[in-house]
Amino acid sequence: MSEDQKRVESGRRVVIVGAGMAGVQSAVALREQGFTGTVTLIGAEPHQPYDRPPLSKAVLLGKAEGSAFDIDFDALGVDLRLGVDVTGVRPADHELDTEAGPVAYDSLVLATGAEPISLPGSEGVPGVHLLRTLDDAERLRPVLAEQHDVVVVGAGWIGAEFATAAREAGCSVTVVEAADRPLAGALPAEVAAPMAAWYADAGAELRTHARVERVEPGAVFLDDGTRLPAGAVVVGIGARPATAWLAGSGIALGAHREVLADERLRTSVPDVYAVGDCASFPSRRYGERLLVHHWDNAVQGPRTVAADIVGESPTAYDPVPYFWSEQFGRFVQYAGHHAPGDELVWRGASGDPAWSVCWLRGGALTALLAVGRPRDLAQGRKLIEAGARMDPTLTADPSTPLKRATTS
Repeated sequence: MSEDQKRVESGRRVVIVGAGMAGVQSAVALREQGFTGTVTLIGAEPHQPYDRPPLSKAVLLGKAEGSAFDIDFDALGVDLRLGVDVTGVRPADHELDTEAGPVAYDSLVLATGAEPISLPGSEGVPGVHLLRTLDDAERLRPVLAEQHDVVVVGAGWIGAEFATAAREAGCSVTVVEAADRPLAGALPAEVAAPMAAWYADAGAELRTHARVERVEPGAVFLDDGTRLPAGAVVVGIGARPATAWLAGSGIALGAHREVLADERLRTSVPDVYAVGDCASFPSRRYGERLLVHHWDNAVQGPRTVAADIVGESPTAYDPVPYFWSEQFGRFVQYAGHHAPGDELVWRGASGDPAWSVCWLRGGALTALLAVGRPRDLAQGRKLIEAGARMDPTLTADPSTPLKRATTS
């Protein structure tokens, strides 16, 4: 880079909205890739930026006071502005509107994440909780410490993780789920249905086909007339991209109100990027647009954003999605992306302590769910990345390493 280019670069301003993993990693990646201009990181919460996964585990159970990132923002040369609400953006003016006044940018990174969906009619009812922020976890710690009767609404990933923590704390736990099985929105019936037994094994009651009619202080009423005592109610029925503040900006949103990013994570307007839970991206690997609400996506995407900002012409962003969940004494990992028409191949039986499920499309491995089989996950993730074709018979043999079940 010439001296003139360095002077131009040092005068550029990158503003990042959202101080979660995606926003923090965007700031880090910019510095790692040699960006010498101004980096401003704006977060709505007053806390030092922190990691979210421990909130439903160590922080919730009082085993950790917090999960702040071990990053020296001053040393990194990042202007950290916390407790600041962003209200809008005017791309034509290259300005961000905040409650503290306008902030000018040359490049803008949207990393506002997702916000939990509230249970209709439960807003303002004492004892009803969401679990997304550090403050949410702090409010729930005494609930677990006092061993209240807890009702969890939703048997998805976060519902299962909270139920796990609540049982570990000695609470009586009832989980209500409108669908016929846990994880109905994430996994097919034959894979998710056996997981219902995990709840009973842990001493939690799982009620499927159960719809909440109303919530009152101390009780949850189901539509069949059942009254469930509830010292606390934890709602885990999903999350939506936090993009309402973009109304009127001209930035294109998708069907789920997520920002539509391209293969370099650029939005529909110049000099604005979107990364993490608030954005979807086109996947050539899977032939569809993906909206990935998981930690790994928030770590990987910022490298692509930073490379594009510094002018490195990054390769198309097309990762193999990955996430994990710890629930009821099991370590559950998932890599890839499956579709309804993919061939399902079991490795082991669902009643075993450890098992995996593979999805094949045209013979190629597209996704893998591993329960207590981390080696399957590690090998499967690389095979998906490589587009490896699998022998279904060898794939179904849990004693055969996945890397030896290929046809090539």
